[in-house]
Amino acid sequence: MAIGTLAAMAPNLATAQDAGHRLAVVDVAFIFKNHPGIKSQVAAVENDLKSYSGEMQKKQEELKAAVEQIKAFKPGSAEYSAQEERVASLESKLRLDMARKKKELADAEARIYFDNYQRIADGVKFLAQHYKINLVLRYNSEDMDLEEGQSVIRGVMKNVVYHDTELDMTKGVMQYLDKFSVAEGANNAATR
Repeated sequence: MAIGTLAAMAPNLATAQDAGHRLAVVDVAFIFKNHPGIKSQVAAVENDLKSYSGEMQKKQEELKAAVEQIKAFKPGSAEYSAQEERVASLESKLRLDMARKKKELADAEARIYFDNYQRIADGVKFLAQHYKINLVLRYNSEDMDLEEGQSVIRGVMKNVVYHDTELDMTKGVMQYLDKFSVAEGANNAATR
């Protein structure tokens, strides 16, 4: 059934190269930027970051207020020393919390890219085996923008300078990911 539904994805790949080795290309960056499932996972991490930023602002305001309170005490007094310790403790806790959250979010983002790259590789493998493709090259379909220097540099550094559009399996891989997302969603619903 899966082969039947995926056969419509890249009908030209099988006929694009009648003899010799069969090649195809895939734009992994395009998939990461445009696949709805991946975008929603990244958006969830970004929303977590925004929510955390709000919490951090409150803690920073609390720290500022504690620093202001020091001015009300006489230097060298017990109250001054106690407030100084409180400020140091708040500042230390804030830095530690920020470092932990930064690592947590970086790990979550890395997990998203790792897991989805594995799924993309599985999709490429599935399509390559189905269409008897010997080699799939990663390429970047982004057009160069003269107004954006980094875009020009990326364009000049592209490994694939030209390819026949019939060799591009990017859309097929995105459809494979869609089918994977639907199947994963059904499995998650069944286990609840």
